[in-house]
Amino acid sequence: MSTLNYKHLRYFWMVAKTGSIARAAEQLHLTPHSISGQLSEFANSLGVELFRRVGRKLELTDTGRRIVSYAEAIFNTGDELLELVRDQAFATTSYRVGCADSVSKLIAVDLVEPALRLKDPVKLICREGRLDSLIADLAVHRLDLVVADRPIPGHFSVRAYNHLLGESPMTAFCTETLAATFDQPFPACLHNAPMLLPGEDFAIHQRLLRWLERCDVHPRVVGEFDDSAMIQAFGRSGAGVFFAPSVIAAQVSSQYGLVALGEVESVVEQVYAITTERRMSHPATVAISRLARDKLFARGDGRGESAGEGRGGD
Repeated sequence: MSTLNYKHLRYFWMVAKTGSIARAAEQLHLTPHSISGQLSEFANSLGVELFRRVGRKLELTDTGRRIVSYAEAIFNTGDELLELVRDQAFATTSYRVGCADSVSKLIAVDLVEPALRLKDPVKLICREGRLDSLIADLAVHRLDLVVADRPIPGHFSVRAYNHLLGESPMTAFCTETLAATFDQPFPACLHNAPMLLPGEDFAIHQRLLRWLERCDVHPRVVGEFDDSAMIQAFGRSGAGVFFAPSVIAAQVSSQYGLVALGEVESVVEQVYAITTERRMSHPATVAISRLARDKLFARGDGRGESAGEGRGGD
């Protein structure tokens, strides 16, 4: 046998899947006689028996079952190829972004949105998760960009680069009902107040704790959360005071109907774009960086200017 006859292989595969020549013929829009003849030719060309007849049924031989597994892989791969071609013909290039849980969703949306307004459109695919998992996906090119609140952790041996998009001080928020119970100015009003803190995975976690200690303020920590959206959701419910970047203070107040108690200028949250590019060149990445520099993190005091870049692990 010099080459494999894929038409015969498909006929055989269809008979194996449907369990009978008649049903396979119906699926393939052929006559049972034609299918039967093609099967005989295929078996003869391979020099093996593919089916044995048990009563009125066809039963795969051991060799037939092994060939079916190969046929399954071959035709599934073919279907994937056709899907890829269709995607290329009717869709746009994909741009895959991973957003760390610790990054505010409002910031992430504002940052990534320019990718949808490029001259040459891209299909935006967003993934959310823990930073370690996202960096692993970036390393094997499942992602084009990771948005994070810190540079690549030192234990990663990944050839990637940290691009500081900007930084923002933090603002404390709570419901009007909770704010009405405070009789001290900020930050003294936080003493014994119910507080929602970001989890230890947040780069801001220890900075907030140190700031509270310096202020000699000891709130009642009623919850710690590993997802920024969960913190804001519990804050909106009135469960406690929480912190969010000041650059989205107006959005947090208007969207959730919350009160801004005060700003903590000495506690700064940073936002990084982590890529495998030393110099950002992908149009979507460039657009994200430009928006961060010119709009989202632009401040009169110069804070939030896109800083230099650093390399991750080798």
